[in-house]
Amino acid sequence: EEQRFADTGVKDMTRRTLLPWYNAFQFLMTYAAIDGWSPDKGLHYGSNILDQWILSRLQTLEKDIALEMRKYRLYNVVPRLLEFIEDLTNGYIRLNRDRFWGKDITADKIAAYSTLYTVIEELTMVMAPFTPFLAEHLYQELAKLTGHGAPKPSSVHLCSYPDSEESLMQPRLEEAVSRMRQVILLGRQRREEVKINLRKPMRTLTIVHRDAELLDELRTLEPFVRRELNVKNVAYDQDEERYIRLYAKPNFPMLGKRLGKRMKEFGAKIQQLNREQIESLQETGAISIEGEVFSGEEIQVLREAKDGTNALSNRFISIDLDCALDDGLIAEGLAREAVNRIQRSRKELNLRVSDRIAVTYRGAKSVEAAIGQFADYVAGETLATRLEVGDPGATAFNTVIDEQAFNYRIEVSGK
Repeated sequence: EEQRFADTGVKDMTRRTLLPWYNAFQFLMTYAAIDGWSPDKGLHYGSNILDQWILSRLQTLEKDIALEMRKYRLYNVVPRLLEFIEDLTNGYIRLNRDRFWGKDITADKIAAYSTLYTVIEELTMVMAPFTPFLAEHLYQELAKLTGHGAPKPSSVHLCSYPDSEESLMQPRLEEAVSRMRQVILLGRQRREEVKINLRKPMRTLTIVHRDAELLDELRTLEPFVRRELNVKNVAYDQDEERYIRLYAKPNFPMLGKRLGKRMKEFGAKIQQLNREQIESLQETGAISIEGEVFSGEEIQVLREAKDGTNALSNRFISIDLDCALDDGLIAEGLAREAVNRIQRSRKELNLRVSDRIAVTYRGAKSVEAAIGQFADYVAGETLATRLEVGDPGATAFNTVIDEQAFNYRIEVSGK
């Protein structure tokens, strides 16, 4: 049979799957080498909630793949692999970078290494039937990291296929992290709408959902929400009606096939559904209208912000983001912009991630004042042992922050 093949498909799969997976592996190897960490010293897991989440996601992945492969539904496997790799790279690693960047080897850092190593090793085994050569390469490289630990099979293709561990699965936590990531997406969308970038902090984010248990789960993830959206405070509210207007819209292509000429009649009735009826549809997945039962697929539930709010919503969750900036928030934003410029220059100078630096800078008064006010933060983020105002000289990096001058010199520090 003829098979559809296009170079663009290969490039897309490389971009979405192979490179992120390989980059996750490289992230582990880079920081493990810096810290001298090795799994043969023992894998130790802590109580970090994101460690529990990614291990749960791994077990769910392994369970789902085993089910689909037993039924020869291989076309259902790749989407799950794509979702997991996205969760690993843009979820787990992104949210845990600070744990790996820390200077000292702590119990929490060891737990982070143990978790990431476990996930990448088992993911490599999971991927082996689908990407045999890259999986083999990563398996052999991971074996070098293991050193003198317990002997393992000489090839990934000689390993037993991973079985899921039910005891590690936490479906409610997986749902909460999924909702948290939706909150982050909505927050970024709102920032884009008001043209305020992520380096400027905001005062308050309110997460809105009628499920009290879900909000309680999200409270345990609040530090990640605050960091990813750069907000000072997070509030929670079950009263969706204060922020969002719900309305129903008929899915005419589906209804047309089933109802024929009666579609317009029922379409009008669907558009007249009140909030209580719509919420009932969301909870039960179906609603009866004059003897006809309609599913959630046949009726689309849409949300729009009410006047006087900064609300934003999707079909999963709603937020309200206070977008007003005061002097303190503006100053902190300038300091964060300064960190961004210095970090870019570190890369241009090909400095190692562990190199300490000294920074001499000069800039507009507001920029200098902001760096002075948040000196500990700037120094900690850039690994600067010294930050001082002075003439940066001819070798200075010359840039601007919010149309204000910022010039600085970077020197590698011996301390």
